Amino acid sequence: MKKWISALLALLMAFGCSAAAFAGETPADFTPVMRFIASSDTHILADSYENDERIGRMLRLAYSVSDSDPAYKGLDAFLVVGDLTNDGTKDQFDRFAAAVNGSIREGTRFLGVAAKNHDGYEMRRKDMRAYYTQVTGNDPDFNVVIGGYHFIGLSASSNDLTHYDAGQLAWLKEQLDAAAAEDPGRPIFFMHHEPVRDTVYGSSLYDGWGITRFTSLLRQYPQVVDFSGHSHYPLNDPRSVWQGKYTAIGTGAIYYSEFTIGTTRTYHPEDSNETATCWIVELDAENRIRLRGMDILANACLCEYVLDNPANPANRPFTPAKRRAASKAPVFDENAALTVTPGFGTCKITAPAAQSADGMPIVLYRAYAKNSCGGLVAKSWTLPKYYLATQQNEIELELEGLSEGEYTVCVVAETAYGVQSLPLEAKVAVTGENTFVGFFLRIGIMFRHLINAIKSIF
Repeated sequence: MKKWISALLALLMAFGCSAAAFAGETPADFTPVMRFIASSDTHILADSYENDERIGRMLRLAYSVSDSDPAYKGLDAFLVVGDLTNDGTKDQFDRFAAAVNGSIREGTRFLGVAAKNHDGYEMRRKDMRAYYTQVTGNDPDFNVVIGGYHFIGLSASSNDLTHYDAGQLAWLKEQLDAAAAEDPGRPIFFMHHEPVRDTVYGSSLYDGWGITRFTSLLRQYPQVVDFSGHSHYPLNDPRSVWQGKYTAIGTGAIYYSEFTIGTTRTYHPEDSNETATCWIVELDAENRIRLRGMDILANACLCEYVLDNPANPANRPFTPAKRRAASKAPVFDENAALTVTPGFGTCKITAPAAQSADGMPIVLYRAYAKNSCGGLVAKSWTLPKYYLATQQNEIELELEGLSEGEYTVCVVAETAYGVQSLPLEAKVAVTGENTFVGFFLRIGIMFRHLINAIKSIF
């Protein structure tokens, strides 16, 4: 009975991935020879066992996929790229190890790195590294070969004043040189906590999560596939897979999601803690890589990408410029219409969900209000639940700070690369507020947004 359940689950997930695939369906001749989990930010908490349980759920989901694959049943490795704990206490490290050991099977190699920030909160860095080794049995920095593929990991350095020290960078270069010389046509998997700046979603200087420590080094190795976490930005956002001189992949997070929306950084929607995601990564004999982004709470596949062997510098379809050029405007149904409800200086809008025209998710909806002269007088946005395995039929928005009068309200849907749909429009009359009151209302709204922006920074 259990085998039938596992097989059914795998079929359902495969269908979900196919429906949400951003890079075309998996080639018919793709047969895995390697499979592993890539995850991050498990954040074992002091006052809750929720994230301990999520580790078990993640492993059970991955095993259900591998068990149901008639061609290859292996789950070769389990990667966790930092912030294993929330506070870096010995108890939380113990619980992390217990959660892994309670669900991992023989034949799956655990490979994790410890991070500077959350894992290093409680202990001095050198003590943290030593205790990590004590509870996991792994070196904090490693070069492990599995099935002929190198997995290289760096934990935070022993020096409390720097993320990664000069000795680690010299060691990393030695490992990369040796792996590349061994087989220059094979991917090299590198894992560390913080993303390299200006690569994956959440790594820009404005986002605040990227570092430059590895920038110049990794550009020398087209074989590198770089896994990082830290930002908690959603893995099924197409910007979380990046290619340039090498390939970088954001791993999302087991514990909550975060976003940058325009000038609003570190934005956390109310349901952000309902997210827990990881990649199931597979390789075939031609070194093609299949990435399946999994929602481990919903047992669902959020997205799928297939990368031709990234060790070949010619295989770079996921450069930001190419992905932006491939992004097409979302489309509303031809019979779609807005429902607008006016209030005191506001109006609430219900819009039907738009449809993607390119397989990429719709990541934002924007609303605008224009006066009778066509001047823009109010705007707002809302984040659809694309980061969850949730189907939305309607999107709700609100416009504030409207003076008494008549307006044209419009809504557009937007891709990750800023490509917008044609607008849906409706007329609305707002009553109960005059221009004088509206002025002070807008001042109050601006002040509220300023306070929220300050809170997001600190």
